[in-house]
Amino acid sequence: MKREDKNALIESLKSAVEQYNHFYVADISGLNAKQTYTLRKKCFEKDIELIVVKNTFFRKALERIGNGYEELYPVLVENSAVMFCNTANVPAKLIKELNQKSDKPLFKGAYAEESIYVGQSNLEALASLKSKEELIGDVILLLQSPMKTVLGQLESGKNLLGGLVKTLSERE
Repeated sequence: MKREDKNALIESLKSAVEQYNHFYVADISGLNAKQTYTLRKKCFEKDIELIVVKNTFFRKALERIGNGYEELYPVLVENSAVMFCNTANVPAKLIKELNQKSDKPLFKGAYAEESIYVGQSNLEALASLKSKEELIGDVILLLQSPMKTVLGQLESGKNLLGGLVKTLSERE
């Protein structure tokens, strides 16, 4: 491969890392054709871009960005596939779901929510992360609850006051 082609590939990987907020490194070697098709299909359905990369190219792309990805360098060995996504927990949930049927894809590491996670033991933590939309929904629910209580009390108070005024006016 020519040096220009290698640089173009590294720049392409660099732009993918910069475009997406989160990425996961996984080992998908050993998957048969049907399992690979299923993985790619589920990735497409969940807006995950799956790319099989050469470790040295991906490492060089991360080095060119220079945002402190050094903790991920040790996981860039053997076969690696990178899952790019804009929602931090979606690839973790997909890997966890697929691991119920087989041991692949094997989670190696991830950059999610501006933190680096390395090792299979962190997969559960990543799967339980809440997305930005889920957090906004939780905040809205928390804000709605007291508001609904106040509105309900005002509604019942209106009926109570109206009934009291009507009773008092009938007595006179």
